[in-house]
Amino acid sequence: MKHWEYHPVAVETCFGCKALGLQFDLGAAKSNGVPHAKEHDKELGSYYDALRQGIEPVSTKQKDIDAAVRLSNDMGVAFDGNKI
Repeated sequence: MKHWEYHPVAVETCFGCKALGLQFDLGAAKSNGVPHAKEHDKELGSYYDALRQGIEPVSTKQKDIDAAVRLSNDMGVAFDGNKI
């Protein structure tokens, strides 16, 4: 039996009516700023590559890693984010 055949008008206290109104969106999980596992692993890989070169980025975020590497290349000295 279909839910709407049981009662054709939505009832506020009915779990079935509430469940029918749910919409699932896989893209919404990405909008809160938390990276997916692959993105996170890539960022950590870049971070550890920078550490092996003697560069100390301010954080493990890709934009900070890229900035530290760029500054190190421009200055000719390994960037140390702990001394900022």
